[in-house]
Amino acid sequence: MSRWPTPGEAVRSIAFVVWFGLATLVLGLANLVLVRLRDRRLVVASCELWSGAHRWGVEHILGIRVVVEGTLPSGAVFVAVKHESMFEAMDMPHLLNFPAIFAKVELLKLPLWGAAGGRFGLVPVERDQGAKALRAMLSAARKLAAENRPLVIFPEGTRMPHGQRPELQAGFAGLYKMIGLPVVPMAVDSGRLLRGFWKKRGTVTYRVGEVIPAGLPREEIEKRVWTAINVLNEG
Repeated sequence: MSRWPTPGEAVRSIAFVVWFGLATLVLGLANLVLVRLRDRRLVVASCELWSGAHRWGVEHILGIRVVVEGTLPSGAVFVAVKHESMFEAMDMPHLLNFPAIFAKVELLKLPLWGAAGGRFGLVPVERDQGAKALRAMLSAARKLAAENRPLVIFPEGTRMPHGQRPELQAGFAGLYKMIGLPVVPMAVDSGRLLRGFWKKRGTVTYRVGEVIPAGLPREEIEKRVWTAINVLNEG
């Protein structure tokens, strides 16, 4: 059962929402101009600044320490990340070097930010939309991998409360097989502190697992990724 926030948690949480809301609005308005320019670097800089503003607020307003255990990946690999809160999704452009991120297609339709997300390198995921949508997703992912960018995927498909360890979505193993990249699994325990409106102080840990080679059978890749992304979960 969730508890009521302490006065300090309430003040910090509200201040964080104000800070990040203003950063999102200001940079989103800037995107209206930036996406119309031919220089993609400006849109990338806007997205990275937005992600950096989010991390700054997490650390300096919410008072949460972020720790990385292991070596962060770079280059063309799948980065399979545990998904417990919006923190890790928003943090990826700050954490990794120019990642491409698999995201539900609705995010690319958001005002102010949808077009910028497409320019940055969000790969639209349309569940249950058939072969045409799958081909488009594969084409986008291969193009971004050819740019030597890490491809971030949340293989559970949606956010899960801390401590839950659901099976991976079937689409992950399919993408792994068709694109043919190694996988770097990454556990994160953000749900303990950052799930819901009221945030708690403490430490969020990323734990980067060992590289898993391409070409493994479906059962083996799913088992190895599932085990690695859940090492920070309790119970």
